Amino acid sequence: MSAELRTDIWVAALLRRAQMAGAGAVVAHRGDREAGAVLVKVARMDGTGSLFGPALGPDGRRIWLDLTSLAGGPGEAALDAYVARRRSHDDDLWLVEIEDPQGRSFLVDRID
Repeated sequence: MSAELRTDIWVAALLRRAQMAGAGAVVAHRGDREAGAVLVKVARMDGTGSLFGPALGPDGRRIWLDLTSLAGGPGEAALDAYVARRRSHDDDLWLVEIEDPQGRSFLVDRID
C-alpha cells in the first residue's frame, strides 16, 4: 500500500482504526503480505455498501477511488461479484470488510 509499510501491517492498522471506533472489521481475503493491493468494502448492514480501491493521484500520492458504481451499484451482491471478478485475476488482492451502519471507511487518504 505504501513505500513505508508492508500491506499486512497497513491492513492491521486499518482494522484497528475501525474496531477502535466500534465498527466490525475483518480480512475477508488475504493477498501478498508485502505488496498486495487492498480493496475495502464497507457494509452499512442494510444490504448496501461501498467499495474502495487504491490509485495514485496526480501528485503521486495514494488516493482511494469509490468503485461502487463500477461494481454495479451499492448492493452487497454487486460489490461481492466485482470483488470475485478482481480476485480471479489477482491472487495478491486483499479484501477488508468493514461493517458500519454509518458507512465509514476509516481510510485516511483522499477518496475520489
